Amino acid sequence: MALRVIVTRPAAQARGWIERLRARGIDAVALPLLEISAAADTGAMTDAWHSLDRFALAMFVSPNAVTHFFAARPAGAAWPEDLRAAATGPGTVDALVAAGVPRALCVAPVAPPFDSTALWDRLRDEDWSSRAVLVVRGDGGREEFARALAGAGGTVRWVTAYRRSAPQWSDHERSLCEAALAAPDEHLWLLSSGEALGHLVALAPGAQWGASQAIASHARIAEKARALGFGRVTEVPPTLDAVVAVVADHERPQGRFVQSSSP
Repeated sequence: MALRVIVTRPAAQARGWIERLRARGIDAVALPLLEISAAADTGAMTDAWHSLDRFALAMFVSPNAVTHFFAARPAGAAWPEDLRAAATGPGTVDALVAAGVPRALCVAPVAPPFDSTALWDRLRDEDWSSRAVLVVRGDGGREEFARALAGAGGTVRWVTAYRRSAPQWSDHERSLCEAALAAPDEHLWLLSSGEALGHLVALAPGAQWGASQAIASHARIAEKARALGFGRVTEVPPTLDAVVAVVADHERPQGRFVQSSSP
């Protein structure tokens, strides 16, 4: 039996994932667990654009950070030809390239885990003394990267490009969740945010997740999914090929999850 994959990323990223999964013959639907909106203070992004040439590096925490920062680009502003753009994973690199940053200027972890710790491992051997780094993020996050940079003598300028909040589900979206809970062996949740899992608790109060199965894009997300009660959680890099392979494994008879019963 084919599984339906529930893509929980914010709406803009969910659309791309659904298109690519369907192109690979996988039934996929969007059920966002995070809502993304532009930051209230766009002036800070305008100022950052005008001072990009002062930074040794610009770090983007997510594709959303790229999208909203480049949407705020002032007329006539250009990306400096020698400014590197750092990213925590391949999705953010793809967003940077789509926005016009040369791929040769992008630096990111080359293998999982795709996170800020792995990114710093790629950068830590450089001399960061008295060098400034721009970090483009949502409303909070990435303090570990900033602490590591400060410990190496560098400085961080934060710019908030977007805000995260809990979504307001439509009747259709609520029915998708109810269908997944009613037939957990026919659905596979694609999880990409620990914060989003907190929203799921509020959106589906009292739900029992013991028979549900999920793919998590990071160990921390997998841990939170298990804590919520998901019966089967597979950690996998956030790449299309990796996700498709796990879906195929779950669809094999030997890969199907059967909830164990007490003796």
